[in-house]
Formats: sequence, C-alpha cells, structure tokens
Amino acid sequence: MSVLICGSIAYDTIMVFSGQFKNEILPDRVHILNVAFLVPELRREFGGTAGNIAYSLALLGEKALPMATVGKDFSAYADWLEQNGIPTELIREIPDVYTAQAYITTDLDDNQITAFHPGAMNYSHTQQIIDEFEAAPVRLGTISPDGRDGMLQHAEQFLEAEIPFLFDPGQGLPMFSGKELKDFIEKASYVAVNDYESELLMKRTGLGLQKIAERVNALIVTRGSKGSHIYANGKVIEIPCAHATALTDPTGCGDAYRGGLLYGLLNDMDLEVTGRIASLMGAIKIERPGPQSHQVSLDEFKDRYREEFGHSMQ
Repeated sequence: MSVLICGSIAYDTIMVFSGQFKNEILPDRVHILNVAFLVPELRREFGGTAGNIAYSLALLGEKALPMATVGKDFSAYADWLEQNGIPTELIREIPDVYTAQAYITTDLDDNQITAFHPGAMNYSHTQQIIDEFEAAPVRLGTISPDGRDGMLQHAEQFLEAEIPFLFDPGQGLPMFSGKELKDFIEKASYVAVNDYESELLMKRTGLGLQKIAERVNALIVTRGSKGSHIYANGKVIEIPCAHATALTDPTGCGDAYRGGLLYGLLNDMDLEVTGRIASLMGAIKIERPGPQSHQVSLDEFKDRYREEFGHSMQ
C-alpha cells in the first residue's frame, strides 16, 4: 500500500549566518528594516514538503507517492528521486515556469528567515486525486503546504475517494480563513502542526486543541526540543524528543517527523509508538545538513529505536 503525498517540490537554497538575528535587528527600527547577513555557508538542496516527507517515508521501506507540480528546471531533482526509489509519475511538469524555490537563512540559534517563490506550485490544482491515485493502491494521504487552490480541492477529492488523510498546513496555514480551516479539519482523519501553528490554528478557528482533536482521529503538535503531544480519545500522549548525535541543521525536521508519523499510521501502530518513530526520524534528520541527506535502513532504525526507547517498534 502507498501514501499519496500532496505538497510542494522545491529547491532549497540554505544559508548559515554565523551570528544571531536578534543582535542584528533593532526592535525600535523594524519599520525601516534594512539588514544584510553575511552567509559564509551556502548549499542548494532538494526540498519541498512532498519531496521531504516522501524521502523519509521511503527510508523506512514504504512506497511514498509524491504528487506535485514542478517547473522546467526539475530534471536534477527527478534523477535524485529515482535514485532513491521514489516514483515520479504523479509529478507534473509545467512548462515556462520554475520549480518552487525556498531561500532559507539560519542563525546560530536555529532561527530561520525564509523567502519562498511558489513557481509551478501554483498549478497544483491542475492535478486530480480521483484520477491519479489509481496509479497504486493508496491507503493514506497527506495535504501539506502547496498551492492554495490545490490544497482545497485535494481535501475534497480525498473525501470523495474515501482516502483518510493527514492535514499538515505548515507554512500554508495563513492562506486560509477560520471557516476553511474548520472545513479541512472536518474532512481530515489527522491534523499535524507545530506549536506556533497550533496557536494560529486555534486563533483562526476559535477551537481549542481538545475541540480540534474531537473532530479527528488524532491531533499532533510538535514542540521542538520539548518533544510532541498527540491528542486523541480525550487524552494527551507525551512523546519525548529523541536524542540526536549532533544538532547540525533543523531544515526539514518537521517533514522527517511526518514521514515517521505516516509510517506508524500506515502500519496500524499505536499512537505512542507512532509518535516515537516520528520523533526519532526527526532526530536522525537534524544530524545531517539539508532536508534529504540523512540515511538509515529500516533495520538500523529499529535498532536505534530500541536503544532510544527501551522497547521494540512492534
């Protein structure tokens, strides 16, 4: 069985500022902000929510089907996906535009400033889940940050196709009104947000976390180094933050977490184990630069899971 991952495919240009943003931005001068950061380190990485989630899920041996729209510069990324056994048949090239581009500057406190060009992502609505999912048996789907119209349409199409899905609004959350976000929640089987996004989600919808959780099978809130909370069945499950051997780069950690989350859900694991799988995949990612450079086999992952949490995944 497969997971149909609707989201962005993007190139990430990642720059590291060897200082702290808070020391360079004067609070009483933000109305005339004009700053420049010297970034001695620069990398260009394969990224985007669909690509990142699919990559981590594929590491665990599951078939991830990213569905996205890309531009005329996609060929290098296509080669990378094929090298890693990730199908590209549901990725559609839009001529005369560029693949989405993210320009990310990270400081020494792991704060990030990002500029994003959506490019071909704006055409995500041209793909239809009802037509596309027949390419492989799909048991679970995701709606991650993508073109606004595509996210709205794909939620409706997942519902019509009777495919349960994870609503993962991420940085796309501000695009939607409270009514639209409520509609996503009503259609979804799972919702995943970080702690900042959870506050915005509550403010936009007027719903508390428990009220949101009552409308889905589980609400997952990631909290960085504090671990994560899973709200389900009237309870809050505390998921610890897995230990990382190095804190190299946070870019893509949330997507890696979601890859682990989808693995647990796809394999009908209980939510405590599922959350720990997700936590460990996020820790493995942060040890490496970029969103798709971490490497682990399923057997290696199971061994590390046992060492980390004192019990097996099964």
